[in-house]
Amino acid sequence: MGKFRILVINPGSTSTKIALFEDAEQVFRKSIPHSREELASYNKIVDQYEFRKDVILKTLQEMDVDIKTLSCVVGRGGLLRSIPSGTYKVNKQMLEDLRVGLQGEHASNLGGILAHSIAEPLGIPAFIVDPVVVDEMWDIARISGMPEIKRRSIFHALNQKAMARAAARDLGRSYEDVNLVVAHLGGGISVGAHRKGKVVDVNDALNGEGPFAPERAGGLIAWDVAKMAFSGEYTPDELRKKIAGKGGIVAYLGTNDMREVERRIAEGDKKAEMVYKAMAYQVAKEIGAMAAAMYGEVDAIVITGGLARDEQFVSWVKERVSFIAKVMIYPGEDEMRALALGALRVLKGEEQAKEY
Repeated sequence: MGKFRILVINPGSTSTKIALFEDAEQVFRKSIPHSREELASYNKIVDQYEFRKDVILKTLQEMDVDIKTLSCVVGRGGLLRSIPSGTYKVNKQMLEDLRVGLQGEHASNLGGILAHSIAEPLGIPAFIVDPVVVDEMWDIARISGMPEIKRRSIFHALNQKAMARAAARDLGRSYEDVNLVVAHLGGGISVGAHRKGKVVDVNDALNGEGPFAPERAGGLIAWDVAKMAFSGEYTPDELRKKIAGKGGIVAYLGTNDMREVERRIAEGDKKAEMVYKAMAYQVAKEIGAMAAAMYGEVDAIVITGGLARDEQFVSWVKERVSFIAKVMIYPGEDEMRALALGALRVLKGEEQAKEY
């Protein structure tokens, strides 16, 4: 039997990344940039669908890829309704929810739409894998302390799940047989309690919960935020951006480039060092909280994402949490490979595609 050929599509706000895999082997990867001028004529992100599809097909043609040889197309999952982890076949209901932006407008909403539009004429399946709305939380974890507000599961599910599987393999176990605390350290930070293959608790990495991050404010004192909201100094959009986009490191230090922060610290900037250490301190506290959620039964702590490349930052976290369990480092995030592997597990019959 020949190898499965998998086209991966990952739409971002100013680019569309595509990759071709033969089984788990990457054949090529390309990021197609989109200028502001190209995108300016579209009122909504979903309106960019035809434009991005044409660009993808043109690029594949230029790279001599015969789309008739594809086994499936897999796209980045968007802001759908909350669903369990897994690989999902794109269906009519999913397409409708992606088009209307059920939980918000985001470039990732185009992933399933683009995958389906290319796959359907070829008679092959289109998939999405582990979108940010993966929800496997315990019911007890949903209670916030205010009945009007329910804790939500919004996190870096794709990378957390992929790195948790990698860590389980390196431990000589299956993902469904281990307990892990996984910390994704990127522009946003999410820390999840992975118990026997399910993320039973995790901080909402987008809307203001958990550690502060390079671009996000994290958990804040609720009454102080309420006073800011009613002060008349901020519009709702301005306050939202202070929580996600202009909070955290960028609010304190004026940059979201962690290499710049590292450089400042090396040059003796004590404020930069204190703020950066405080972020590591909060990450460590969140790891401890997730360990407690699993009764302290933790086989390993997994640190991943772009910041996992910073040995100094990781060492600050490790010195506070290494008493809990072994710390395993998986720097960066490879969303394209994670998407391809999710589709491959279904194509090989190792996993059943889920219905949305």
